[in-house]
Amino acid sequence: MGTTLFNEYEDVLQRHKLFERSRLDVDERQSLLDIFIARCEWVRIYYAWRPNLHDEGDNHLIELAIAGSAEMIVTRNLRDFRQMELHFPHLRICTPEDFLEELQS
Repeated sequence: MGTTLFNEYEDVLQRHKLFERSRLDVDERQSLLDIFIARCEWVRIYYAWRPNLHDEGDNHLIELAIAGSAEMIVTRNLRDFRQMELHFPHLRICTPEDFLEELQS
């Protein structure tokens, strides 16, 4: 987990329109985030790999994954990640469904 990603999670959880039909209220969503964050390993990014992705807002995810020695980024945004200018052979990008399928096999 990094500061930029944490801020992104906080921002998304505060979007009331997004959670109109959710069973969780704002306080419950914050509690869920607190529990999740308590299980995360915080990583400092020391090197910016730029330019890389066409969507500048997603570059921090690559940098966080590299700094944290991650093997995989799980996202629905495969299109932007497939167009990386820099390639990291040990880093895989997959959908949540593919990730869960791999866990089950």
